Amino acid sequence: MTDPATILIVDDERHTRDGLRLSLEDDFDCYVASNAAEAMEHLKNDQIDVMLTDLRLGEDNGMKLLEEALHLPHPPVCIMMTAYGSVDTAVEAMRRGAYHFVTKPLNLDEVELLVKRALRSRSLEKENKALKQQVEQKYSIEGILGKADTLKPILETIQQVAPTRATVLIEGESGTGKELVARAVHNLSGRPKAKLVTVHCAALSPQILESELFGHEKGSFTGAQERRIGRFELADGGTLFLDEIGEIDASTQVKLLRALGEQVIERVGGSKPIKVDVRVVAATNKDLAKMVEEGKFREDLYWRLRVVTLHMPPLRTRKGDIPVLADHFLKDLATANGKTYKPLGEDALPVLMTYDWPGNVRELRAAIEHGVVMSNSSRIMAKHLPAYLSQPGGLGWRVPVPAGKPAAESASASAAAPKAELDIHEMEKNLILEALERAGNNRSEAADLLNMSRRTLQRKLKEMGMVRKHRKRPVKE
Repeated sequence: MTDPATILIVDDERHTRDGLRLSLEDDFDCYVASNAAEAMEHLKNDQIDVMLTDLRLGEDNGMKLLEEALHLPHPPVCIMMTAYGSVDTAVEAMRRGAYHFVTKPLNLDEVELLVKRALRSRSLEKENKALKQQVEQKYSIEGILGKADTLKPILETIQQVAPTRATVLIEGESGTGKELVARAVHNLSGRPKAKLVTVHCAALSPQILESELFGHEKGSFTGAQERRIGRFELADGGTLFLDEIGEIDASTQVKLLRALGEQVIERVGGSKPIKVDVRVVAATNKDLAKMVEEGKFREDLYWRLRVVTLHMPPLRTRKGDIPVLADHFLKDLATANGKTYKPLGEDALPVLMTYDWPGNVRELRAAIEHGVVMSNSSRIMAKHLPAYLSQPGGLGWRVPVPAGKPAAESASASAAAPKAELDIHEMEKNLILEALERAGNNRSEAADLLNMSRRTLQRKLKEMGMVRKHRKRPVKE
C-alpha cells in the first residue's frame, strides 16, 4: 500500500485552513500554514505533493510564495485560491506555473476533484521523466551518444561485459571514442571510479613504457634515483586502460602477457613478484590480427587481450547520429567557451551530413567548436563551420550519391559537372531523401534524424515538390 499524497494548505484565515483540512484529510496527509514563512518550512522539510495557497496572506504575497515553491529541487503542484478572482489574476498565476486557479467561497467537492487531477498530472509527469531517463540511458552510456543500429550492439555489450573481469579489446579508427568506451566499461564495473588508470602506449619509448607499466627499483637504470610504483600497482583493485596497445615492443609484450595471465608483475630491476588485481581494457587503431600474421605482435597476447572485442564504427557509417552529437557538442562547447547556446542553422546540417569525417567524432567536435567560436548570429550557419567541409576535394568530402546510382558512376558524373557539386539544395534534397528512407517514410522520425521540426520538413518537401497530394473521395449519393 502506497503512502497517501501530502497536501499543504496555506491561508491566513483559520476557518478556511481547518475546513480544507477536514475535507481532505481522509484521503490525504495534510499540513497547514498561516503565512509564507511557515509554508516554506514545510516545503523544505517535508515532501509536499500539492500546495493550496491563498493569493493574499496578510502581509505576504501568495504569488511570491508560488514562485519560491516552484524553484525548489522537488516543487509541488500549486493551486491558487482567492476571493479576488479575475481573469487577469488567473492568467498571471498560470503564467508563473500554477496548475490551476480557484475562487472563494470554495466548493469543497470541486477542490478535492482538482487536487486529485493535479496528483494524476504529477504522476504522469514523473512517468514521462522516468521514460525519458530510460531512453537516455539506452542511447547514452557514460557519454557515448548515438542511436545508430551500428552502435546499439556495442552499448548492449558494454552493459553485459562491464560487471565481469573479462579483458576487453576496443578496435576502431582514431577519434571514434575508444577511450569513452573504456571509461564506460570501468564505471559500470562496480570498481572504484578513481581506480581507472590510463597509459598512452604510443607516446612512450620502450624503456619508459616498461617502467610506467611495472615500475622500477632505485638504480635499475641510469636516472632511476628512487623506486617508482608502476601503473599496474596504481590500478590495483581497478582498471588499467592501455591505449594504442599495438605500439608496444616485443619485450614489453612478454611481460604484459604474464601480468594478464598470472596477475603478477615485477618492477624493472627487481626480482620480487607483486600480486595485483587489475582488469585490463586495451584499445588500438591498428589491425592486430594482421600484425600477428606479420610477426609484429604476439599471437598468445592477442588472444589474451581479445576475450571480448568491441569495434567502434567510424562516423561515416553512423551519420544518423551526427545531429545528436552535434547538438551535444554545441551545448558543451558553448559553456566551455563562455558563449550562449545556439542551434544549427538549416544550411549547416546538410554540410555536416555530406562530409565523411576521416577524423571521426573528434573531428566533428573540432568543427562544431569552430562554429561556436565564429558564429555572430542566433544560429550556427554553414558559413561559420570550417570552410574545408564544403570544398570538394577535401580529405573527407564526398559528392552525394543519388538513390539507385553506383558510386563510381556518380563520381565520374560529378567530375564532368563541377557546378553540381556545389549545389547545396541538391545536397539537402538527397539528405532528406536518405532520412525518409531510414525512417521508413515516417516524416516525424525523419525530422528527428535531420534535427528539424516536422513543420520545417513539410515546408521543405513542399518546396521540392515532394508533398503527396490527397485525392478527393467520391461523394456518395
